[in-house]
Amino acid sequence: MRALPARARADEVALLDRARRSGDPVGLVAAAERVRAWLAAEEHRPLLRLWAEAYARSLVEPDGARPGFARATVEDRLGTLADCQSPAERDGETGAVRRTLAPAVLRGALLELLATDDERRVTGAVAHRLALLRS
Repeated sequence: MRALPARARADEVALLDRARRSGDPVGLVAAAERVRAWLAAEEHRPLLRLWAEAYARSLVEPDGARPGFARATVEDRLGTLADCQSPAERDGETGAVRRTLAPAVLRGALLELLATDDERRVTGAVAHRLALLRS
């Protein structure tokens, strides 16, 4: 049971690593769109429910079964997203803000999706936010 939430995190990082290694420029918004599609896939929801539980438990029980899990998740995602940004964007303060906003939106959308299973509405909201992030 402990390995499953870590697998969800690793799967997401691997998804972005494959995109970066393809040789095509990924970009922050395109990377976030790929992650959103993976998070929204119905077959991932049981695994993502376990991930959400581990994430929440690591916040309320910092010395519990999953110490540091939430922080490690955030750091993994920020590092991987930084690698998807161009050097000019990545190295500036705005780049850090944008790379923080993208996973915050995705994390909130994931919780909304897990709570409601309303994929259409949640996907629309994420698409709207990512369009704003793109501009």
